[in-house]
Amino acid sequence: MRVKSSLSVLTALMVLSTLAACGGGDSSSAPVVEWPIAKEVYTTAEQQILPRFLPDGWTIVEPREVYLYEQFLYSKWDTGPGLNYDRRTDFAPGNTASSAASLLTFFTITDIHIADKESPAQSNYVGWSAAYGSGMSSAYSPVILSTTHVLDAAVQTINALHKKKPFDFGISLGDTCNNTQYNELRWYIDVLDGKVITPSSGAHVGADSIDYQKPYKAAGLNKEIPWYQTIGNHDQFMMGSFYEFDKTLAAHIGTNVLNEEVNPTPTYAGIHGTGFYMGVVDGSTPYGDIIKAGPESLFSSAPTVVADPDRRSLVSATSSSENWIAEFSKTTSNPVGHGFKLVDPANGPGFASYSFMPKSDIPIKIIVLDDTCKGNTTDPTINYAAGCIDTPRLNWLIAELKEGQDNDKLMIIAAHIPVYPQAYLLPSTTAPFNQPTFATPSAVTDATLLDELHKYPNLILWISGHRHLNTVTPQPYNPDPKLRPLQSPLNSFWEVETSSLRDFPQQFRTFEIRRNSDNTISIKTTNVDPAVAAGSPAAKSRGYAIGAARIFSGNDNAPVTTPPTVRVGGDTTSHAYNVELVKQLSVTMQNIIATKGTPL
Repeated sequence: MRVKSSLSVLTALMVLSTLAACGGGDSSSAPVVEWPIAKEVYTTAEQQILPRFLPDGWTIVEPREVYLYEQFLYSKWDTGPGLNYDRRTDFAPGNTASSAASLLTFFTITDIHIADKESPAQSNYVGWSAAYGSGMSSAYSPVILSTTHVLDAAVQTINALHKKKPFDFGISLGDTCNNTQYNELRWYIDVLDGKVITPSSGAHVGADSIDYQKPYKAAGLNKEIPWYQTIGNHDQFMMGSFYEFDKTLAAHIGTNVLNEEVNPTPTYAGIHGTGFYMGVVDGSTPYGDIIKAGPESLFSSAPTVVADPDRRSLVSATSSSENWIAEFSKTTSNPVGHGFKLVDPANGPGFASYSFMPKSDIPIKIIVLDDTCKGNTTDPTINYAAGCIDTPRLNWLIAELKEGQDNDKLMIIAAHIPVYPQAYLLPSTTAPFNQPTFATPSAVTDATLLDELHKYPNLILWISGHRHLNTVTPQPYNPDPKLRPLQSPLNSFWEVETSSLRDFPQQFRTFEIRRNSDNTISIKTTNVDPAVAAGSPAAKSRGYAIGAARIFSGNDNAPVTTPPTVRVGGDTTSHAYNVELVKQLSVTMQNIIATKGTPL
């Protein structure tokens, strides 16, 4: 499985001075507002969000200079015409059949990374102080100011789309939280439940005056839509990469700002060391300035914040997932437990894999697979950001696949982490990470996992998040024609990744499984930009996401001329990918679905 780096300790940093400390506040006296979205709602098939082209000679802006993002056009965007669907017939060569009926509709959201920006246990300084082009946006980006607001805008957009064409269900593909905290998870569930959100912690500074700090009433997902949950690495591990230990557990609920080592070369040991205070967001500032950050030498004593017990980590010494799972039973939306009540008790309270049938009259089964790492160790060489399927989960997965195959069900696997994604299958491209060391060993590699998956002709789709990209990967049976010629498209399946609601392009996906006139099926999937109202925190977050993508990547890897102050404008694409994926079915399944679905 592939690693998405959690970048809290992976690069050299600049030494910067700290800013002034923030004052006090009280969220209980702040008025509650609402943040409605724009009246018109579009998918990317109808309208795209396009980053604005930067003119020649644009100015370099550092990640921390948020007040300059708009001035120098980094955060500006325009709208453009809709994106066409790419029809892929890799697994149904020459197919030209038209769609006959709709079998199933659903949406996916993923990698929301709800962040308690005032928590003393975040690693803000690593990204905030980094240089232009550093690639350190997962440690800090100004999008952390409004993560709950972006989710609320996405939920309202989903509700609007549901009125046009109802969803049968929705599923979140993991990394709901940024840093394992109780309040981060409660904000996430409460946004979907439509409760009042107090998007601040500790001293609650700025709650009565700063837009992203104000308490607000979330819209809530339409109660007609059941939603299900997948677990991710950030939901369980410190910054997605480390099992919580004494130092980090104390940092969440304490007063002292986290002190880490910062190394000049990539390492996962920094969290165990000291040397730099990581800082917190000053919620009384419109751009969310990072304060109380920098080298130890600048401080006579450890910088402090107002403690908050709601910042506690949900991780225990015996389980990274048990307490996190339990929170999903404390909800007012459907179904209670959001899938986790379907877990077989024999597998234990921390087991996070389950399956369900969304529609009783449609033979499609959803297999929700926890493919994150397990095992408690503070060994700094263990990287919990990798994918891992241990023997109990592999045995469970095989049993679920056999059940679906034997009982004539089409199957979709929903997991947080992808298998080999398309970007790593291209010629001359190699995976950038070696197989990591696991606390609990993985029972499979990517290759052996694919060998197992190809045994089940009724597996049609694997969906995932994790990499914050919109990627579609064909997973053909016997993929290397030099060694094992392609024998049949029946044992092949599609893999679709959904981008993050945290980072640009801040999109979610809709899926429709269709029966075609020749009883093949099509998987039609569409990216959607959350509708945002001008001036809202969600709208500002879109600009921050676009700006951060350009700044942290060096303007999306745009060519740099000489002298280096003369530069050319950058990536102006939407980063969306709309596609219709055709899949051949066995004769048995063709006959079973021949009369199924709502005619189109």
